[in-house]
Amino acid sequence: MIQQLYEQRDLPIEDLRKIGLASGKDIHMSNDNISALLSGRRTEILKLSDLSYEGHHIAELEAKLSVKPQRNGELGLLVHPIYKQAPHLAFLSIEEAESLEKGEVPNIEKIMYDEEGIPKDVIVEFDQETKEFIVIDEARILVPDRINGEYLSLDQKERYRKGKEVEMSDGTIVQFSATEQEGIRSNKLALIASVLIDGGLSFVLYQGLNYLFGKKQHDEDADVYSKDYYTDLENLEQQERRGEPFARQPDKQYSRTYTRSGSR
Repeated sequence: MIQQLYEQRDLPIEDLRKIGLASGKDIHMSNDNISALLSGRRTEILKLSDLSYEGHHIAELEAKLSVKPQRNGELGLLVHPIYKQAPHLAFLSIEEAESLEKGEVPNIEKIMYDEEGIPKDVIVEFDQETKEFIVIDEARILVPDRINGEYLSLDQKERYRKGKEVEMSDGTIVQFSATEQEGIRSNKLALIASVLIDGGLSFVLYQGLNYLFGKKQHDEDADVYSKDYYTDLENLEQQERRGEPFARQPDKQYSRTYTRSGSR
């Protein structure tokens, strides 16, 4: 889980129009991709066509998108194409970079310093699709207070924030990952995470989750859920009936690429 950082009205709609992913005020992307932008994450790989850049015409480009605040306070659109070779990060050793690129480790924890010399803890992951390193500020990671009805201990929350696996008593294992569309991996196809908001719990249903790092597929019991999962599912449905936001992440029912017109 990552905190929503921006409002949809603040997205760079004109930039999205230029690459064929918006018309008028309508954005032609899946809800998951829009949610990724609003949370400061990257979209899935999108297929962009008929682009113009600094006088050059690009017939087709596959890339992920993200947004970043500019000096004028507005959000700018960033395009992350697929690299043939990963750009090097100065603060990663050759050994660390290779271990990420080869998929030997899910992430590496580092300390970075901002322009004022203030340190911050970050997690570095490697996006196997774009061949690019991703740096995530740990302070931006929204750690769930509860998963499938069970509250996380302080140690479990710290492990989650640092991108380590966290196992719950019902056998559910979760791990934060910025390279995942939902920001999370699990040994279960679905789970319900809860966060405390204004003194009450808000429930989020995640579906179609990818398997844990190092696995090639889900186990046979990936769709077997605990009693507390179903109890929280009822709580989530009640929350939706009350019309409260922040309730459900859409299931993965869309294709991996989009055309210029945004059709699926």
